[in-house]
Amino acid sequence: MTGFWIRIGLTLLGVTLLSLLMQAAIGGPSGLITGLICMSTWVVFQVWHLQKMALWLQDFRLNKTPSGLGTWDILFSAIYRLARSYERQQYQLRELLTSFRGATEAMPDGVVSLDTHNQITYASQKAQQHIGLKGEIDLGRSIVNLLRHPQFARYLEKEDWSEPLVLHDVPQIGQILQVQIVPYGQSERLLLSRDVTQIQKLETTRRDFVANVSHELKTPLTVLSGFIETLRDLPLDDTQRSSALSTMGGQAERMQRLIDDLLALARLESDHKPVSSRFFHALPLIERTLGDARQLSRDQRRIVYQQQPGPLEISGDEQELASAFGNLVSNAVRYTPENGSITIGWQWIDNGRAAFWVRDTGPGIAPEHLSRLTERFYRIDKGRSRVSGGTGLGLAIVKHIASRHQLELSIQSRLGEGSQFSLIFPGSRIR
Repeated sequence: MTGFWIRIGLTLLGVTLLSLLMQAAIGGPSGLITGLICMSTWVVFQVWHLQKMALWLQDFRLNKTPSGLGTWDILFSAIYRLARSYERQQYQLRELLTSFRGATEAMPDGVVSLDTHNQITYASQKAQQHIGLKGEIDLGRSIVNLLRHPQFARYLEKEDWSEPLVLHDVPQIGQILQVQIVPYGQSERLLLSRDVTQIQKLETTRRDFVANVSHELKTPLTVLSGFIETLRDLPLDDTQRSSALSTMGGQAERMQRLIDDLLALARLESDHKPVSSRFFHALPLIERTLGDARQLSRDQRRIVYQQQPGPLEISGDEQELASAFGNLVSNAVRYTPENGSITIGWQWIDNGRAAFWVRDTGPGIAPEHLSRLTERFYRIDKGRSRVSGGTGLGLAIVKHIASRHQLELSIQSRLGEGSQFSLIFPGSRIR
């Protein structure tokens, strides 16, 4: 820059000296006029270049850089290089910003950038979903006014962000959000958000599952321990010993059924392989299910089978479908009183679908229980369930098998009128 002004000064000095020399050489008014003409020519030269500069700056484009003479060409070239360098820096910054935003959008967590006043400068799509933000509309607004929760306001103020904060019912009832502040730069902050609703539900389910299994195993183990102690310490006659062994055998069978059902449920939940699409005749499977029903009933209930005429081939895992059919039938037998009736049927319904169904004349189920029947260990009458020998896992197993085969589990029941459980096959799984 110093060299530029030196050149300007030298130019002015040169023009002045030229004017004086012209005046001295020519003499009189003619020399003065000649000097003024030279000075005017220099001024016009400079004004012309200044005009070129002004027009260029008004509509600045690097590809429209003007050319000049002498010092002006140096000036235009310097401005061009400076603008080119600035343009490269802007491009690099845009690339970095795009890369940063791409990285935050790819993260499983939501990311919100906050300034020193906790105002939003950027929010990823995940963060907008988690917190309920509205894109660019909420930029510049305080996060405290958008994430309204007393715990979060206290968390933000205390500036101890080493641990995340879990917020319940944010931004809507039933949702659980985990947030954490991460400082960066001089005074900026990142707010990281994660929807942990499902994780919390799974953890609750796990705790309930462990508690239920422990409770279910505790009763038969207590009975077994008591009878073992009795057999060891007390003299019993043959009748008493036989009765004790029979009870112990029943409790052992109950624990075996529970373990078998737990293993079956675990296998179904861990098996992510597609279910077989191989077709097989369903009639042998239904006949085996009928035989099991009659054996469980011990001729104390009337077992009826109804089938509409037509093809009877289904596709899927035969062993899993046999388990689903068997669980529906065994539930019906357990909850149908003696001299009651159980009807097992197969029928074609709308849209090319078909249904395997089991209808009983049991006590029926109140409406408030219907949506929870497929939960693990859910029982309407716990005392009656234990007397009947159920594990509380049968319908949970049926639900998983139905889901794996794209079947619909339909439950219809009215108190005092019995229940009907149906497995509805889509057209793609029957022929």
